[in-house]
Order: sequence, then structure tokens, then C-alpha cells
Amino acid sequence: MATFHKIKVKDIYKETADTSVVTFDMPVDLKDEFAFQQGQHLTLKANLDGEDVRRSYSLCSSPFEDQWRVAVKQIPGGKFSTYVNEKLSAGDTLEIMPPSGAFGVDCSEDAKTYVAFAAGSGITPVLSMIKTHLAKEPNAKFKLFYLNRTVKSIIFKEEIEQLRNKYFGRFEIFYFLTKERRDIELFNGRFTSEKLKEIFGKLLYVPAVNEAFLCGPEEMIFLIRDELVNAGMPKENVHYELFVTGLSEEDKKRAERLAQQNVEGVDVTIVDGGKEFHFTMTSDYDNILDAALGAGADLPFACKGGVCSTCKCQIVEGNVEMKINYALEADEVEQNFVLSCQSVPMTEKVKLDFDV
Repeated sequence: MATFHKIKVKDIYKETADTSVVTFDMPVDLKDEFAFQQGQHLTLKANLDGEDVRRSYSLCSSPFEDQWRVAVKQIPGGKFSTYVNEKLSAGDTLEIMPPSGAFGVDCSEDAKTYVAFAAGSGITPVLSMIKTHLAKEPNAKFKLFYLNRTVKSIIFKEEIEQLRNKYFGRFEIFYFLTKERRDIELFNGRFTSEKLKEIFGKLLYVPAVNEAFLCGPEEMIFLIRDELVNAGMPKENVHYELFVTGLSEEDKKRAERLAQQNVEGVDVTIVDGGKEFHFTMTSDYDNILDAALGAGADLPFACKGGVCSTCKCQIVEGNVEMKINYALEADEVEQNFVLSCQSVPMTEKVKLDFDV
């Protein structure tokens, strides 16, 4: 069972006008528990105005740097991001859950070619990947296609440029801007199907790419994923982490259908920390996570949007259906893993195991 630990902020600074980079002072006795792989994230928790607020942020540091660092971009109206950007200071304490997430691949002994498409703060897990693969794989090559509004809004621009100089010939970076004009038209505006085809023709030979990483808004992610696959890249080699901007029509229909499901009186058993927690679900809740929390269970969660996988568990008995799923791979679903924040009971008895 993953638990939160109180950890001090070692350093915090403004990377851009609306983005703060936070480094945590990780105690020596927690470094093993907080060991991470490139692409993983931390779930942070704070009590803000009496409310338990949790958010997940990708680690932008590399595992070999012995640093635990995240970048937090301020979202208009965002309670946690506003707190970090306007009030959090060095020496303050946050509650943090050990790293989780599966966005990334293991380092390889082969001479691999990697590519990443990122937008805005989507650079954070990608930066960890770039530093790790280039440092640990002497023959690896990496190309980054990075979309931002303006030059001043580019997060980690200086560090990225330093990496390009350090790994000259192995790391290439292409900036795309939406609010400033560039001399070369290709680098103006968002990614489109036409622009991606031009990129594949001039800057990126897709058949030579071994792994692709995509991080940004879902519309962008799915467009690039499909174009890469159409250009000949195996779908299983395209990895993504997205920012959900709204439900698709298919997701809306599924959510509407599941909203009609009768959950009143469902007998739910939760296995967590080696112990069983029993409760009867009521129609006050439309998913198992919220129902369990309402009944007094202390379960891991962060986004509650089907994206971060913090609330992942495995079906032991009965059956549930997820309203949406942006976090679990197909093979995980086949092994009966579900996101409890999106799970609606479909049987009179359900048993879920969080100790997996």
C-alpha cells in the first residue's frame, strides 16, 4: 500500500511567469521507496482551506541525478497550482506519495532512436526521458518537437539548449509557436495532419523511430499517434500521457449509460494494506472510489479523471465497468485492472484489491 510522507521543499523557483519548479529535500531513509523511472509522477497532497487537495505532477529530473523535482504550471482557478505558484516556499512541507505511472520505457543496450512531441508543461516527463536515455545509452538519438505559445513561455528552454550542446548530433530540438511568428512557416501554429506529414517528410523518418512519447492535450496526442501509426510506426511503440480537455462523444454516451446503473445496495469489499474493508454502496455515489471514501476508507487517488492511475486496483470478485480510461493499457484491462475513480459496479457484489 502506497502511503503519503511529509517531505520538505528544498528549493522553489520560477521557470516561467506561470510555472514554478519545486525540488524536494528527500530524506536518505526514503530514497529507496521513492526510487523512480523516467516518465513517472508524484502525487502531492495539501490541506487548503480545510480541503484535502491532491494533484499529480511528472518528475522532470532524471533517476540518476538523485533529485526529486517537479514543475507546476498555474492553471486559472486551479487551487493546488495557485497555491504552489503563489504561496509555497522553501522549507514548507507537502505530503507526497511514492512515484507511480508507466509513461516511459526501460533503457536499452541497442542504438535506439527516440522522438517526443510535447506541448507546454507536457515537457516535464519528456525532459526526464531525454536526460536519462541520452546519458545511459551512448548510441541513442532523441528528437523533440515542442509546442508553446511564445518563446518566453517555453518551460526548461535553457536546460534543453544545454542538453543539445552536451549531446550535439544526438539530440535535436524543434520549437513550434502559436502566438509568435517564425521565419519558417512550418514552425508556426499547432500540429495538424498536414504539418505532421511535412515533418515526417523533412525532419523525421518515422520507420527509423523505435519509441515515441507524446504529452499534451488529448486532441493533439491522438492526432499525432494516428499519424505516426499511419506512417508505419507500431502502435505499441507510441506512448502517451495526456491532459484531458473534455469527454469524447463515445465517453459521454458511456458515462450517461452508466449513470443509469443501479448501484444501491451493492456489497463492496476493498482489500488495502492486507486488510478488508466492507461497505454497502448507495446511489449517493456514481463510482466505487468516492463511495469507499464516503464510507471511511483511506484509498490512494489524485486526479479522479481517469488519467493518472493512482487509484488503480484489480477486480477479485464481481464485475465493474469504467466510464473512461486514459491510464490503463489494454493488457492491464485484460488482467482485470480498473481505475476505481471511474468504476461502476455491474454486479451485486464486488471485491477490489488495491495491494497490487
